[in-house]
Amino acid sequence: MRPPHRFGLFSLPLMSFPARFAGPALTDEDVQLALFVCYELHYQGFRGVDERWEWNPSLLEVREILETRFEEGLAQAVSCPPASRFGDTRHALAELVAAAEGPELSVFLQRQADLAQFREFVAHRSIYHLKEADPHTWGIPRLRGRPKAALVEIQSDEYGGGRPGRMHSELFRTTMRGLGMDDSYGAYLERVPAITLAISNAMSMFGLHRRHLGALLGHLAAFEMTSSIPNGCYSRAVRRLGGDEDTARFYDEHVQADAVHEQVAAHDLCGGFVAQYPSRAGDVLYGAACGLALDRLFAEHVMGSWGRGVSSLRGADTTIGT
Repeated sequence: MRPPHRFGLFSLPLMSFPARFAGPALTDEDVQLALFVCYELHYQGFRGVDERWEWNPSLLEVREILETRFEEGLAQAVSCPPASRFGDTRHALAELVAAAEGPELSVFLQRQADLAQFREFVAHRSIYHLKEADPHTWGIPRLRGRPKAALVEIQSDEYGGGRPGRMHSELFRTTMRGLGMDDSYGAYLERVPAITLAISNAMSMFGLHRRHLGALLGHLAAFEMTSSIPNGCYSRAVRRLGGDEDTARFYDEHVQADAVHEQVAAHDLCGGFVAQYPSRAGDVLYGAACGLALDRLFAEHVMGSWGRGVSSLRGADTTIGT
């Protein structure tokens, strides 16, 4: 509970060894958790932690080191075609999405997953969905004109159009309660692996840095363009496993809303942004490619764990829910 203070970087265990001895950044538990904690200070923070830590210079230096490693890890994992190949941002995004590969996690959840496995999936997703839309909202004050209006349109839906009970984060809480899970913010933070944190960290990094604005918008577009069909699978999975209408509503909402959002995100948001800043088309595609790559790695982790008959979560006690 110490107040913000200056500290030496290399007095920290995470910084005291050469980077070459650390594991890949995207799956490095220490890197991803430390980075998540740094970013969380910009959201709801932590009980008992002085809010002045948010802008403490020493901590920002640590965050910069972590972000450098994270960006290097993303660059190694992501294959993105040159923007010059595409004359239309919307079509370029569609090609990226169509070419994305990975295990059919949503289909497995719909058809085969048991309740324990579906709860695990929800525990992973709670890291983002309980603050759904917040990372991308950082982009609003950095935009102007058509792309700004497009982002506001999307985010307004995410926040329930001003109705608290319709906020997507609140709908997800209802889903968690319906599954007998703890719906408190960050309840499963200690249980999720690095790749789950990396998904959230990428959004936060893109959102908090002006230089990543294009990547933030591309990430959101890919997120929306790959959402509607999987959420239909999740909705059917909930019902197959005995969930009621309230428990499935979060997924039902995304089937409808994201079918509209993907058009707004690809055409008005990203297309409008690239029309204003043609040289940043590559940034948009890179952000989309990062989102798709992280989702693939996440699905590989979850399906690989289940294929080996083990939990996809950390910790010896793998029971989630009642």
